[in-house]
Amino acid sequence: MEISNILAGEFGIKAEFSINIINLIEEGNTIPFIARYRKEMTGSMDDQVLRDFSDRYAYLVGLNKRKEEVRASITEQGKWTDELDKALSAALKLTEVEDIYRPFRPKRKTRASVAIEKGLQPLADIIYKQDLQRGDIAEIAVGYVNEEKGVLAAEQAIEGAKDIIAETVSDDAAMRKALREFFMAEGVLNTKLLENEKAATYEMYKEYSEKVLGMPSHRILAINRGEKEECLKDLLSVPDDLAVEKICGKHVKMGSITSEIVKSAAEDAYKRLIFPSLEREVRNELTERAFEQAIKMFELNLKPLLMQPPLKGKTVLALDPAYRTGCKVAEVDSKSNVLATEVVYPTPPQSRVLEAELKLMALINKHNVDVIAIGNGTASKETEIFTAEMIKKIKRPLSYAIVNEAGASVYSASKLGAEEFPEFDVSLRSAVSIARRLQDPLAELIKIDVKSIGVGQYQHDMPEKRLTEVLSGVVEDCVNSVGVDLNTASASLLNYVAGLNNTVARNIIEYRKDKK
Repeated sequence: MEISNILAGEFGIKAEFSINIINLIEEGNTIPFIARYRKEMTGSMDDQVLRDFSDRYAYLVGLNKRKEEVRASITEQGKWTDELDKALSAALKLTEVEDIYRPFRPKRKTRASVAIEKGLQPLADIIYKQDLQRGDIAEIAVGYVNEEKGVLAAEQAIEGAKDIIAETVSDDAAMRKALREFFMAEGVLNTKLLENEKAATYEMYKEYSEKVLGMPSHRILAINRGEKEECLKDLLSVPDDLAVEKICGKHVKMGSITSEIVKSAAEDAYKRLIFPSLEREVRNELTERAFEQAIKMFELNLKPLLMQPPLKGKTVLALDPAYRTGCKVAEVDSKSNVLATEVVYPTPPQSRVLEAELKLMALINKHNVDVIAIGNGTASKETEIFTAEMIKKIKRPLSYAIVNEAGASVYSASKLGAEEFPEFDVSLRSAVSIARRLQDPLAELIKIDVKSIGVGQYQHDMPEKRLTEVLSGVVEDCVNSVGVDLNTASASLLNYVAGLNNTVARNIIEYRKDKK
């Protein structure tokens, strides 16, 4: 089935809309542009659904690419069949494609490959067929004894044949899919606390067990981090007897003289090959799901942060608090132009409160400051107390606000920060950023790498490319939902406007400069 038809079915839209959206994405149009200016081609699909559509489309394109690679590899080996063609065409997940390809994937040296090299494949076929009702398989196995190839006895030949059968059972794509679903439904993740200086952080996971089904993302991410820091060891447990029963139910035919040998091979396949492989796959799937859930939560957290109402028409004095190095001060007018900068020391260890008051009050009175913005970092509480006491001594109306300064230091040391304020020290750029965040949160926050804004506990554990892609999409949606002022918007802000690119944004900035 074509990708457009699959997506039309999954999203419940007309086939023509599905084709249109794919074409628009392939042409390089952004999601906000498609949502706002191509409604007639999408059936008025909103931004969020379009992003989900785009994500699923990207996955299916990758899936098709992998299918073609698998098809080419198996064909090259001369083993392509109509049955494989049908199975591969029906696969809708990468894990299903890999299961189909597993028996044909070039393998490193295995016990089964060694046995095949010794000429034991025909014996394995005889045993696996399980159509012998009487006789002694050892007598048949004698015919495969070959001292030159290292097969010295009938028992050794049978053991080699069992290794081949075990790998055949392990490579059964349909069985692996059924067992993977069984592991996800019945599996239990168990953790143990290891001796480590950071182990106390993970005390709750000492001898901890929880069913995989419905396990929350934050718990999976915590366990992953514990493992990474060598504080935790986790193991997946499932009802092994039921799993083996499923395998034997398909591969063992009772009543043959070789049935017990096949059963033994199936049990070995589960213990040695299937369980370790599926355990890794389940853990990887849990992690991927946790990543997606966490990233969606970061997405939800970022939007209200960006969409905070701006404080327009106010002159702001910002304080970037610190202890030893003092509070960095930046005064910004109602149009976000920097009026003055300063450094004061109202907090320990200097505690030069009176001097700080005099300097700040002079700035406040000189430029008629309306609001003081205080960063919420180190020494924020002490700076707030100092500010509240100082405001009592000022006769004109004045208030203060605590501003989230996450990412301000990243901006101040960035190339953009250096371009905007080449004459300022890095710490003073942070103070300017804090002031501007209060005036227009969206316009200022879009200058910062979205991963540095601080919207989730496990943000730095996420796959960087996917996190950036999703959070950048949130910024894009926010900018396009409120619009921008072409007369004052920065190039960073203009870059997110639907239909504009970096070149157009720079041209707008240059045009504004020429008109001044």
